[in-house]
Amino acid sequence: MESVTHSPIYVHFSETISGGATIRAYRAVDRFIEEIKRRVDRNQSLYFTSLSAHSLTRDILFPTRWMTMNIEIITNLIIFGAAICSIVTPGIGEGTLGFSVTYAMQILHGPREVACCFSEYSTRYRPGLDLVLRDISFVVEAGQKVGIVGRTGAGKSSMTLSLFRLIEACNGYIMIDGVNIADIGLHDLRSRITILATAANDPVLFSGTLRMNLDPLDQYSDDQIWKALETAQLKRFAEELPENLNHQVGEGGQKLSVGQRQLVCLARSLLRRTKILVLDEATAAVDMETDSLIQNTIREAFSSCTIITIAHRLNTIMDYDRILVLDEGLVKEYDSPHVLLADKKSIFYGMAKDAGLV
Repeated sequence: MESVTHSPIYVHFSETISGGATIRAYRAVDRFIEEIKRRVDRNQSLYFTSLSAHSLTRDILFPTRWMTMNIEIITNLIIFGAAICSIVTPGIGEGTLGFSVTYAMQILHGPREVACCFSEYSTRYRPGLDLVLRDISFVVEAGQKVGIVGRTGAGKSSMTLSLFRLIEACNGYIMIDGVNIADIGLHDLRSRITILATAANDPVLFSGTLRMNLDPLDQYSDDQIWKALETAQLKRFAEELPENLNHQVGEGGQKLSVGQRQLVCLARSLLRRTKILVLDEATAAVDMETDSLIQNTIREAFSSCTIITIAHRLNTIMDYDRILVLDEGLVKEYDSPHVLLADKKSIFYGMAKDAGLV
């Protein structure tokens, strides 16, 4: 219930931002403020109840609460021990010290090696509706680049929603590094996956400064932000702004072009540096030059990441390791591009032929 009450808050906030002028024109500001307060209060009351229930039912929630707490304690002890040993050991170098502490930190609970596995996974948007994904089974090895293609309504975007648990499984499961994503918290799951998505709409930015849009939670230093902007080919643009990182981008980023907004979203993804990157038609609304720039940046900056791309243009995924072809929620083909193109009866060959690629 606590998770379900998140969505109304985000929806109301988005609608309020988009319809700000209309709300002020009809003098409904106070009503909208009270409505957002009511929704936040509802969510927080359930969150408090959730915390209370967890503390009272440790035995029931053994796999999540009890284990997470104990693993964190063990991890902190190992990190402390590694640091002390490094200090008392004569002649140890700074590189060795950093190496030992870094690997000690990797013991903590959560997806690490990043290999994704769908096993007989089925889902629907709500009870009573037809299944949008039906018995999906495939494996993405760590570091692979996988393109997901299919006609409209095949279930491509539904797979993205499933990875982030915006919709839950009706049958089967999704594993990341051997961990069932249904067994870990939403915050832990979503903090380890980055999505760069525009679909058919413009890239989404919030009203505020450029820095706030790049680092909403204020987790990164200015040096890290400038490095991300440089990699995304936005550093020169940001330096020419009167207030640099404190430049106001306007409502929805209206003071920036569509291409610049897309590059800001790319820079935000570069900052997070998660091991799984999900691309959902990430270059649909930009010109060919910006498209090429984004594709090259993704190939270079995320070369060691596992990339899952919801593709609508086949030319962007022809060099991927695997192609997954969906049709009516079913996996029809899953193999390397050259194998699928060698079979003139394959669905992927027909799609590539229609696109003029073969």
